[in-house]
Amino acid sequence: MTLSSCSILVLGGVGFVGRHFVHYIVQNSLAKHVCVVDKVLPQTAYLSLEHQASFDKVEFRQGNLINPDSVAKCFTKSDGGEYDFVFNFAAETKYSQAPEVYQERIYQLSVNCAKEAAKRNVKAYVVLSSSEIYDSDQGASTEDGSIKPWTAIAKYKYKAEQELSKMDGLNLIILRPALVYGPGALLGLTPRLIIGRVYQYLNEEMKLLWSKDLKLNTVHVDDVVRASWHVAVWYAENHKEGDKAPVFNLADKQDTDQETINELLQSIFGIKTGYYGSAISSFAKLNLSSVTEEVNEKHLAPWAKLLKESNVLTSPLSPYLDEELLYNNALSVNGTKIERDTGFTYTVPHLTKERLVEIIDYYKALNVWPADNK
Repeated sequence: MTLSSCSILVLGGVGFVGRHFVHYIVQNSLAKHVCVVDKVLPQTAYLSLEHQASFDKVEFRQGNLINPDSVAKCFTKSDGGEYDFVFNFAAETKYSQAPEVYQERIYQLSVNCAKEAAKRNVKAYVVLSSSEIYDSDQGASTEDGSIKPWTAIAKYKYKAEQELSKMDGLNLIILRPALVYGPGALLGLTPRLIIGRVYQYLNEEMKLLWSKDLKLNTVHVDDVVRASWHVAVWYAENHKEGDKAPVFNLADKQDTDQETINELLQSIFGIKTGYYGSAISSFAKLNLSSVTEEVNEKHLAPWAKLLKESNVLTSPLSPYLDEELLYNNALSVNGTKIERDTGFTYTVPHLTKERLVEIIDYYKALNVWPADNK
């Protein structure tokens, strides 16, 4: 197999990371045939013009990856051959869902797809997990760090990791990214940008719980997609029978914390930012659901008003913050093992104002972000 002649299957390819991955593969002519499977149609997914152009060059199949029969169909190429590499970016991303939802849409989905990949002897099967699986009290987590998932999503991602690691014949590589950000992201740093815009509109100081040094380590989506391809090729070229499934964290060099983000929000929106301090934060910890409700009420109405004033009729963007994300949990990750072991290099080592403005510009181009203050 020469790389440019390989065929790849991208599960969950319409989502945030998936669309960037497809674009990267197409732009760089890395595969002869690309098939994208997702339950969401590309036409309804707020793709940029660039991403739309890339999707026009690949095969798309709408599929339900929770159903094993549907998974088998997705893995069956139209010419009867097999895919060389499979990338699984599909999973439930909404927080605070019922356990049954995560069991089905993270764990079961992961197991179904992995079983099929093992059965067909796919040369590399890359899975996107999460760094939220690590104990948030232990400093910068390495891949063998203490495991203590602090979101329900992470709990089921780790459960899936454990099951996949036991599968015979599965050529598995696991990636555990920090907070992934970039154009097209709905979660991660994007709600903070939205809230920054709300406080600019309200002309008020934006205050956060906990402290300025609460770690929220980041990695740009460009590096996540580059790493996904890089490890597949590396694995296919270097894997030896009997080797354990490699696991790699992904985190940039910024060591991002709340203050890093706040300083950028100040610069972008011209707002003041601050923190509530330990007394109020401690109170919030004991009453987090009512505090979350209050916070969301404060932000949702002005955001709706901003959209209306800009004639934005529908938008996928929301300032809504989930209770799970307001806990005092540090996301602190060491992302250097992938560099040492595979020769990967990060192209976006730092979180910058320009990189955050790109997210806003992406949504402005789709007419789902409010106009600037006059």
